Amino acid sequence: MTAVPIDADAVLWSAGESDRSGRPLLVLLHGYGSNEGDLFGLAPYLPLEPVIASLRAPLPAGQGHAWFPVGKQAGEPDAAHVTDAARGVLAWLDGLSVQPTSIAPLGFSQGGAMALQLLRLAPGRFDFAVVLAGFLVGGGQAGDTELGARKPPVFWGRGTADTVIPSAAVERTQAWLPGHATLTERIYEGLSHSVSQAELADVVAFLRLQYGRAAT
Repeated sequence: MTAVPIDADAVLWSAGESDRSGRPLLVLLHGYGSNEGDLFGLAPYLPLEPVIASLRAPLPAGQGHAWFPVGKQAGEPDAAHVTDAARGVLAWLDGLSVQPTSIAPLGFSQGGAMALQLLRLAPGRFDFAVVLAGFLVGGGQAGDTELGARKPPVFWGRGTADTVIPSAAVERTQAWLPGHATLTERIYEGLSHSVSQAELADVVAFLRLQYGRAAT
């Protein structure tokens, strides 16, 4: 497998390089057809503890970018393509000039699938993950057993009116997560394939809990 490279020049940072030392890193991974500016709009509402880095996916997709080809249908991509994209993120992390005290991915839709794939590829590298309207990619990964032992905290939020992610992908994710993560699952009535104010508030509470634990 190969790593699909991340464009380091396209990364949006919440802090300059001189202000990143000794701080955790929260990596934002946008959805299909979007860009690094999308989730970065959430930065003012998120806790101040972490440095935030919003990445641009490597593949052109419409007016934006994608992490991996959709495949025959949404929620059922080729796992090898997802792994290649995740390896690109890992390589980008390896190349950081300032290494963070901890790392966590936060992803929406395809970015959520990427967040879970990152946990599965490098289970000891990430403290927790946030998955918004995302899903688990099918097939096993080498890190699944270690994840089952570690069970890192994972926030998984989705809406009842989300017609983008098929039920099979949701059911697969719902079956897998409890055995591989300390799961915080939230379902939002009437929410489509998006993020609501209620969900954002829940994410902020989850993040504050994680960074509060890290500080003790």
